[in-house]
Amino acid sequence: MTRRPTARRRKAARTKSPPELTTIIDLVRYAVSRLRAAKVVLAHGTTDPVAEAAFLVGEALHLPPERFDAFSRAHVTARERAEVMRLIEARVRTRKPAAYLVRKSYVQGVPFYVDERVIVPRSFLGELLAGDLFGEDGLIDPARITRVLDLCTGSGCLAILAALRFPTATVDAVDISKDALAVARINVEQHGLRDRVRLLRGDLYAPLGDARYDLILTNPPYVDAAGMAGRPPECRHEPRLALAAGADGLRFVRRIVDEAPRHLNEAGGLMCEVGRGRAAVERAFPDKSFLWLDTEESSGEVFWIGGGALRN
Repeated sequence: MTRRPTARRRKAARTKSPPELTTIIDLVRYAVSRLRAAKVVLAHGTTDPVAEAAFLVGEALHLPPERFDAFSRAHVTARERAEVMRLIEARVRTRKPAAYLVRKSYVQGVPFYVDERVIVPRSFLGELLAGDLFGEDGLIDPARITRVLDLCTGSGCLAILAALRFPTATVDAVDISKDALAVARINVEQHGLRDRVRLLRGDLYAPLGDARYDLILTNPPYVDAAGMAGRPPECRHEPRLALAAGADGLRFVRRIVDEAPRHLNEAGGLMCEVGRGRAAVERAFPDKSFLWLDTEESSGEVFWIGGGALRN
């Protein structure tokens, strides 16, 4: 009688390491093929299957991203190959974002710990913080930024990037989720910023009292009802609390803008990411003069508004 393969044997067959994959670049090529064939959705920091494959392979082999190309022709051991194959198959089978599988994400080259308690960091604010908007001819003089607020901090990545960008500033990072703040605390500790980044639990501005800031950063929940209903499997692994923002996606943005004047210095500014919500924002605030900012991969998904303009 022919015996049917057990679940364990089927899994072993799926993750068996082809011996002809001998180098790192071989594994990347194989991963690209698997990801494309499985039609995985890339919505968490990588924009194409090659970048996703290189991320998975690099993290499996503990290679620094900036040195990946230097090692691409190196041969791998059987154990290394098996670990890469395990990650590739897990990405295809579970549809979990790659960052959850390796417990790491990079923003502007800076590593952050992540898990399913937070969304995978992918805010355009990271690029804007690193750019020339803060300089002699920019929106605000970085030397004058001594207090920063990061609303809806999640993993804490933007608060940490702000602390690194403005080395004389202190940063308050707020989130309503206890679980998210636990992840943010890991990142604050790993980056040695406990003395400069303060984590606060609460609903937007609620835990801040009458504190005022030179810069408010926020990547709040902004997915509207239609977007939530149409989420791909990868995004369904992320906490709904960090994404859903009502019928029009502005449940939190309205409050952030309305209450910002009480917490923003006159010469300061608010920088807020809203995804594809530009039209909805402009309809909701027809009297406000928003400056829409572009990045390398986005157009009109982040707005800036100064403290003076908010009070008008």
